[in-house]
Amino acid sequence: MKKFKQRWEITQNWQLIYPIVGVIALAYSVYKLVLLFSFDNIEITILLSCILFFILLKLTLTLFKFLEKRWKVDYKWRVVRIFLVFAVTGTTSVIITNPISNAIGLVKVNFADVFLGNAIYYVLKLLLTLPFYKILLVGFGWLFGEFSFFLNFAKKMLYRLGFKRFFN
Repeated sequence: MKKFKQRWEITQNWQLIYPIVGVIALAYSVYKLVLLFSFDNIEITILLSCILFFILLKLTLTLFKFLEKRWKVDYKWRVVRIFLVFAVTGTTSVIITNPISNAIGLVKVNFADVFLGNAIYYVLKLLLTLPFYKILLVGFGWLFGEFSFFLNFAKKMLYRLGFKRFFN
């Protein structure tokens, strides 16, 4: 346990929650992803889940090194916390915008007969989701203790989308 804490720069026991929740979230996501392929045999589902879990875990740990430097994060466990904020925000923004899009008639069926209907549908869905995502990103960032990081991240994202005049 000492090596693990040292490797992740964990100084207090409560910080262990972030790697633990990160591993559990990755395992659950992999399992749900494998279920999309509807294998009839549970052994195949579990085997593929385990293989995909280890592949994605290796990829995630490689990303940590890169993102820790890019985001200028002082502790490795904070990268897990930032990943968790992104995951919770993405899921919540989709959950919030689904009833709104259904209420205004933004459903995939309505775009079936239109040229490039799927593309138009997904662009409109993204445009509807984006404002909620920005607000939730800063809100969940505050809840997880990363308010300044996500406020700057949201500003940078808006700046890149062409809202420069609001920041001058």
